[in-house]
Amino acid sequence: MLAKITAKNQLTLPKSATQAVGATEYLDVQVRDGQIILTPVRIQRGDAVRAKLSELGLGEADVADAVRWARASAVAPIAAEPVKVYAAAKKKPAARKTARK
Repeated sequence: MLAKITAKNQLTLPKSATQAVGATEYLDVQVRDGQIILTPVRIQRGDAVRAKLSELGLGEADVADAVRWARASAVAPIAAEPVKVYAAAKKKPAARKTARK
């Protein structure tokens, strides 16, 4: 199948391709060996996650412990870094233009 990428990097997938994988709103995008690989991703709603946790007998304390463990195990903060860089950039005063003579 052939798909065209627009000047704004938008891509329209062939209907036969989207029907083959089923209805999905999000795609995981990976690049491997010069190929772009799109994989359908199903986003779970919060109530479905809570139901599964309940089914497994896990409560809020268990989730809090797991989050604490994951944060302590993390090698380096990944998601927070761009936020810090953005916040620092917002604090810098804009360069002033000098008046022309």
